[in-house]
Amino acid sequence: MLQFILRRLLLAIPVLFAVLTVSFFLVRLAPGSPFAEERAYPAAVIAKLNEKYGLNKPLPEQYLNYMNRVILHADLGPSTRYPDRNVSDVIVQGLPNSMILGATAYLIALVLGMGAGIIAALRQNSGVDYGAMAAAVLGVSIPNFVLGPLLVIGLSLSLYWLPPARWGDFSHLILPAFTLSALYTAYIARLTRSGLVEVLRSDYIRTARAKGLRESVVLFRHALRGSILPVVSYSGPALAFLLGGTIVVEKLFLIPGLGNFFIEAANARDCFIVVGVTLVVAVMLLVFNLIVDIIYALIDPRIAYK
Repeated sequence: MLQFILRRLLLAIPVLFAVLTVSFFLVRLAPGSPFAEERAYPAAVIAKLNEKYGLNKPLPEQYLNYMNRVILHADLGPSTRYPDRNVSDVIVQGLPNSMILGATAYLIALVLGMGAGIIAALRQNSGVDYGAMAAAVLGVSIPNFVLGPLLVIGLSLSLYWLPPARWGDFSHLILPAFTLSALYTAYIARLTRSGLVEVLRSDYIRTARAKGLRESVVLFRHALRGSILPVVSYSGPALAFLLGGTIVVEKLFLIPGLGNFFIEAANARDCFIVVGVTLVVAVMLLVFNLIVDIIYALIDPRIAYK
């Protein structure tokens, strides 16, 4: 297992290098400038700003300077959107908010999704099963930018139960967390149901029941262990994107997280923040996928990594 982990960590280095390279060139080759168009600075001021941030140099030289700064000094560069801050400061400010929102949304999705999937699998082909899967399809079909305003209109502007936006106490977390969790709840419910239905038909489950074990013991000790592997596999990339910040939800509810900073930086052509946030999400994706592989081996003894 240790050799497998070390090998995966070594393989992550060229992957992150490729992410940095591709994202840097995609952003720098995009039309527009951080100091032109909307701000309409004088040409002399724009030239000075480009010189200050090194944007007046040829693109290959900009790339080499940026990679040297990231690799040798662990510096993600300055921010052109926020002149008095660097990218690391922006990420440090936004990442905790995104992590709180993402972790809350994932816990909601895990509890509701697995609960609905278990009930649907135990009541297969019944009205409860059809209703749960219909709700799951609805959760997949309704995008966040539609569900969020509907929840705001219903629970904030009509019933006055919850605040419609901003970021403060726990009440500000409820609406964005449920909005963000809807899609993941639906996927987890469908994965849990399909996996549990398949496992409940297995020979070892019939053997456990033949031994006279209680149905709760059969379900939670034997069946769930084999049926949650698809959920564990799905949770790796899902957690990475949730904790890395979800652009639509954070922008909709005015949450100062990575997603909100990302879209503001993209609109302002701040290439350094865009590349920095992309790198953070890539690191999270690699880390959570590694954790998922380790959990796989712990749950299923048939899996062995060399």
